[in-house]
Amino acid sequence: MNRESQRDDPPDSVYGLLRHQAGRFADSDLLVLPDAVRALWSADRSTWTYRDMLAQVDALAARYAKAGYGPGHRVALLLENRPQHFRHWLALNALGASVVPVNPDYTPDELSYLLEHSEADLLVHLPERREQARGPASGVGVPVIVDDETLLPAPRHKAAVFEAPDADTECALIYTSGTTGRPKGCLLSNAYFLGWCDWYAAQRGRISLETGRERLMTPLPAFHVNAMGNSFLGMLGTGGAQIIVDRFHPRSWWQMAVETRATCFHYLGVMPAILLAIPPGADDTAHGLRFGMGGGVHPDHHAAFEARFGVPLLEGWAMTETGGAGILCAAEEPRHVGRRCLGRPDRPGPAMEARLIDDDGAAVADGEPGELVLRAAGPDPRRRFFSGYLKDDAATEAVWAGGWLNTGDIMRRDGDGNLFFVDRKKNIIRRSGENIAAIEVEAAIAAHAEVSQVAVVAVADPMRGEEVLAAIVPVGDGPVGPDEALARRILDHCTDRLAYYKLPGYIAFLDALPTTSTQKIRKADLGPLAEDPASHPGCVDLRDDKQARRVR
Repeated sequence: MNRESQRDDPPDSVYGLLRHQAGRFADSDLLVLPDAVRALWSADRSTWTYRDMLAQVDALAARYAKAGYGPGHRVALLLENRPQHFRHWLALNALGASVVPVNPDYTPDELSYLLEHSEADLLVHLPERREQARGPASGVGVPVIVDDETLLPAPRHKAAVFEAPDADTECALIYTSGTTGRPKGCLLSNAYFLGWCDWYAAQRGRISLETGRERLMTPLPAFHVNAMGNSFLGMLGTGGAQIIVDRFHPRSWWQMAVETRATCFHYLGVMPAILLAIPPGADDTAHGLRFGMGGGVHPDHHAAFEARFGVPLLEGWAMTETGGAGILCAAEEPRHVGRRCLGRPDRPGPAMEARLIDDDGAAVADGEPGELVLRAAGPDPRRRFFSGYLKDDAATEAVWAGGWLNTGDIMRRDGDGNLFFVDRKKNIIRRSGENIAAIEVEAAIAAHAEVSQVAVVAVADPMRGEEVLAAIVPVGDGPVGPDEALARRILDHCTDRLAYYKLPGYIAFLDALPTTSTQKIRKADLGPLAEDPASHPGCVDLRDDKQARRVR
C-alpha cells in the first residue's frame, strides 16, 4: 500500500484520519498521561504528539504486514487503557485488520470464549498479564505475544487479497453483554468510528470543541466503545488530546485535571457520587474543565455537583450498537438538570430518526413511557450503526425488527421533544458503567450444587448506580435463612466463572421464587426485595467481599 499517495484523499478509515490529522497537528499532543499514571505504568514519556503516534503506528504496521496480517484478520488486545492499545489498533487498521479489545477483568473461561468465538489470530498482552493470557489462549490455539515483541507470529488464518481499507472495512469487534446468554460480538466498521468523530465535531454550545485546543480526560476503559469511539475519535477528529487515566482516582481527579490542562472529561454516574462524598477542597474549582459528558448521574447529585465544582454534567445516551449515529445528549438549554433528560433526537450530528413505541409497536403519546427505537435518516437506516452481531444473524435481525434499532430502553418524551430515561426493558443490570446480563449470572449460580433455583435482578446502589442481587432457593427442605457460609461458597464458585463486577453483591435466600401460571419466574414480584434488600431476613450483603475480589 502506498500510504503517501493517499494523503490528500478524504479519510475513510481511522488510520487514514490519523495520517490526515498528523499533517495538520504534527506537534500537538494526541495522547497524554498524568505524572502519577506515567509512574504507575513505568512509561518512558508522558505525551505522544500526532507526529510521534503516526511514526510508531507506521513502524508497527510494517511489522504486522511483514508477518502476513491483513484483511480478515482479528487481533485480540489485552492492553488495558494504555497507549499501546491505540498504537496496535491503528497499525492493524492501516492494514485492513480488526482488533478485539479484551476486558482485563475476564476470567479464563470468559477469555477463552472471546478468543474462540472471535476467531482471533493473535493475542497481544502486557507483560504483567502473561499468566492471565497464556492459559486460555493456549487452550484454544491462539498465539500470544507481549506488546513490545519485535517478532510477530504468522496469523492462524489466511488473509484476503489486500485492498486499502475503506469505510466498510471491519475496524473492531467489541463484545457486549447479551440478554440471552454469552456476550455478543458487535462488528464495528471504520464508518461506525468516523461517525463518532462527526458527531462530536458537529456539536455546538456547551459541548462545542475548539479545533486543535481540546484536552479530554477519561478514566473509562479502552475495551469499551466510549474510550475508543466517543473520546478518542472526538479528539482525533478535532486535533485534540486524549488524557488517559488508568482508572478513576477521586482524591486526585481535580489535581490531574489541573496538571494536564484538561478542558473536558467523560464520566459514569458513579463518579459524581464519589466526588461529592469527598470533603470540599481548594482544587474543587481550580480546574479549567468546561463540561463533562456521560450518563447515569443520580438526579439528586446532578445540580449539587454543578454548583460545587462549577462544571456542567451533560447527560448522554448511546449503545455499542448505535455509536455516534444514534447518540443523544442534553447539551442545550434547558437541560432539565436532575430529571434524567437526554436531550432531543434532532440534535446536531449525523441525522437520525427516533420513536417511542409500546409493546405492540404503536407510537406512544407525549408523557407516556415507550421503548426507544432509532434509525439513520435517509435511504439506509443502518448507516454508521454497528454492522451486526458476529455469527448471530437472527439476533441482528431481531434488534432491527421493523426497520428500526430496538434499544430495549424505556423513555418518555415531553411536549418540546426532549427524551427522559425511565428504565430498561432488557434484563440488563448496569453497575458502574458495566452492562451485566442477568441470565449470564444466573447460569453461573445455577451450576452450583447447592442451588435449586435462582433469579438475578438489579438493586439500586447509591455509589454504583445498580448492584447485582441473586434471589436463591437452596437445595433441601429445611428452613431458609441468611446462610452466610453458603452465600460465600456461591460467591467463590462464581468468582472462577465471572468477572468480578458480575458477581452478586447481595444473595437473598428464599423458600420459593414467584412464578407465573406456566411456572416461569416472575421477577417483577421480587420488587420489594430489590427495593430494600437489607431489610430482608434472608439476605446476605456481599458487596465488600465482591469488591475485594477485583483483579488489580
